[in-house]
Amino acid sequence: MTKPQITLYRLQACPFCERVVRTLNELGLEYRSRYVEPMHSERNVVKRVSGARSVPAIVDRETGVTMSESANIVEYLQGTYGEGGA
Repeated sequence: MTKPQITLYRLQACPFCERVVRTLNELGLEYRSRYVEPMHSERNVVKRVSGARSVPAIVDRETGVTMSESANIVEYLQGTYGEGGA
């Protein structure tokens, strides 16, 4: 079994993270969830991959894209993997 190409960095019960999860599920994409520290200043793993400590953040190894901010992620996922996407 291959590892999912998309890793989602998220917080428990985060509405912005849930918005991205909904989009991933609607598009039928496999992804791996990495839950991060609730304390913003301790989210070093997210900072290492995305350059910022904000969540949600995704890393898409398929396309080489790393991004944060839920609206941007949803737009990217729909544009890349949705109707008319790749």
